[in-house]
Amino acid sequence: MPDIRSIRINMPIHLNKPAIRVLGIAESFIRSKPLSRLAGIVMRGDLRIDGIAFSNITVGGDDATDGVLRIYKELDRKDINIIMLNGAVIAWFNIIDLQKIHENLDISVLCLSYEESSGLEKYILDYFPSDKGKMYRYYRLGQRERLKLKTGYDVFIRGFGITGEEAKILLNKFTMDGRVPEPLRLARLAARALLNTDVR
Repeated sequence: MPDIRSIRINMPIHLNKPAIRVLGIAESFIRSKPLSRLAGIVMRGDLRIDGIAFSNITVGGDDATDGVLRIYKELDRKDINIIMLNGAVIAWFNIIDLQKIHENLDISVLCLSYEESSGLEKYILDYFPSDKGKMYRYYRLGQRERLKLKTGYDVFIRGFGITGEEAKILLNKFTMDGRVPEPLRLARLAARALLNTDVR
């Protein structure tokens, strides 16, 4: 994967404008159930919610990228400046192709994770020994970059169409406390609420 600082797109991000809109996407799943619920929250720079959409993907499957694309297309918005993702390896190793999303939509993509890790290669090989596609998509994610937020917490990012410095400004704008930005926090709550309706 090219370095996070090396890819630029035509659409500006407008980091300092209140009207900037982020699409935050997060998931919730139970491994014993076949489907994971994805929720997408559109949030403006003033932290107002401006849209919501949902999608389903397969637990352990290979359709996470399509699930993210479905949410974006269902919203049918031309004013979303960036897609923010709560992890790229979701729903039990259903791996999002960040570069494909960036290239297909011509929009910046920023993916967050929150813990240090020595990598997931071993687990992918253990659980999916004959699935070369998963390992390819995992390596395609590239390396993570550590950022310290204004809250004092560290996060780890991968990005396309956004520099590390731009990512820091954006995350500080949308993070009230802790390390999870508001679009992702609310998307995670929405996904969990939807999943809970399935298991009651």
